[in-house]
Amino acid sequence: MTANDDRLFKEAMNDVKPLKDTANVVFLQQKPGRPSHRPQEDTGADNFLTTDFLDVIPLDTPLSYKQDGIQQGVLDKLSAGRYQPDASLNLTRAPVETCRQQLFECMQRLERTSIRTVLIIHGKGRHDRSHANIVRSFVARWLAQFPQVQAFCLAQQHHGGAGACYVALKKSEAARVDNGERFARRRR
Repeated sequence: MTANDDRLFKEAMNDVKPLKDTANVVFLQQKPGRPSHRPQEDTGADNFLTTDFLDVIPLDTPLSYKQDGIQQGVLDKLSAGRYQPDASLNLTRAPVETCRQQLFECMQRLERTSIRTVLIIHGKGRHDRSHANIVRSFVARWLAQFPQVQAFCLAQQHHGGAGACYVALKKSEAARVDNGERFARRRR
């Protein structure tokens, strides 16, 4: 670059503003048929996730949870990586309160989509009381508090292993209605 090129570049970029930080939530694939714009989000929901006393989950205990009524096969397929994540949330190196807010906001957004599997990256520490393991323990507690979470478990090594978990979500109301209409058409 010459001095003239540098000057021209600075003039062209003079009114450019940095993008808002969107590195924490990544939608991995676009579902076909979804509208390209999103309506304004309702941020009035109260965050019910707690940061009270926590029983830290030891590092050698893998994260695993399934709601009552969910078959063991769903958890087995989830842990085997047979459901590809459609979105991910990266909580590494963030304070606990920030993780709490980001997880709550992410789950509120996902509830209005047709996304069924999410990868949550919480990080991995070397000690039970490391920050990453504290976040991991809170994430396990918080995910179990969401009614739309059917199951969660340790991620496959290529998705982060012990530093991440897969989360299986219930079908959204829109997806349920769409399925009902599709199957009703087949019966006619």
